Amino acid sequence: MSPEERLRELGFELPPAPKPLGAYVPVLEGPEGLLLVSGMLPLREGGLICRGRVGAEVGLQEAQEAARWAVLNALAALKAHLAHLGKLRQCLRLTGYVASGEGFFEQPQVLNPASQLLAEVFGERGRHTRVAVGVAALPLGSPVEIELLFLRD
Repeated sequence: MSPEERLRELGFELPPAPKPLGAYVPVLEGPEGLLLVSGMLPLREGGLICRGRVGAEVGLQEAQEAARWAVLNALAALKAHLAHLGKLRQCLRLTGYVASGEGFFEQPQVLNPASQLLAEVFGERGRHTRVAVGVAALPLGSPVEIELLFLRD
């Protein structure tokens, strides 16, 4: 089963690949099939699905959904770059930035659904290392920004 078919089976549909919000490229291919995916926001139909800091204006469940959407946007950018997700060999790292309200320390819990989605879609090829970072603010007031590092076949 292709990753796209697995996404549909899980109830997800890839959105259109998001357009860069600045002077950068969404995906850059490095040596030996290394794919660097720029930070992706939880955009749906051109707008953020929620805004604010987690633990203040945004609750944990809402932030987890935002993390899933950020991964879906990253996968959409990868698909636009590669034509299909079956060319991905291994997810190496997910780096997640969480706009955190004062006293919020559950950044790993915000990112767990994003990590789980990658594992559900790609199986062992979706298991990755991860960094969870709390920050004061993110672009457009987003609660989450996610970047991925993949290897391609």
